[in-house]
Amino acid sequence: MFKTKPRSSATLPGERVFSSADVARLAGVSLRQLQWWDEQKVVSPRHEGHRRIYGPAEVAAVSVIAELRHKGFSLQKIRRVLRPLHRELGRRIAEVAAGTDLFLLTDGKSVHVLSDRDRILELLLNARQPMYLVSISDQYKKLTGTPRKPVRSEAPAAAAARRSRAQ
Repeated sequence: MFKTKPRSSATLPGERVFSSADVARLAGVSLRQLQWWDEQKVVSPRHEGHRRIYGPAEVAAVSVIAELRHKGFSLQKIRRVLRPLHRELGRRIAEVAAGTDLFLLTDGKSVHVLSDRDRILELLLNARQPMYLVSISDQYKKLTGTPRKPVRSEAPAAAAARRSRAQ
């Protein structure tokens, strides 16, 4: 059987951990896909026997990778994104947990992990080729169950639905 190197997890004591089934459901990928990404060292969770245990940083990374795959990125291009993504997630996952918006901006070659919206706009405006933007904060909110704020156009519809249910 294929063995992976055990690695220290970036989880803190008391921090929530996720099983493979949880991660697959949250990221919208198959269990086999998660297994393959672990075997290929794309995202390597902690191992407890035959179980894979994911911390919040790994789950956010899996969600971002799944999002990039859905946008048509090849695994080769995603591998270029991974090192800066893992480095920044390890450093800044506490900021994201505290509510700071964090975005991944990439064209497949250059990778930027930013929270400054003005800098993001500047990069998008000066880009010579298409850039892809993924909200790491939104991916993290999916895993923590933090509800997103409704868009203004959704707020009246939601209020009307609540009123009709109450009657």
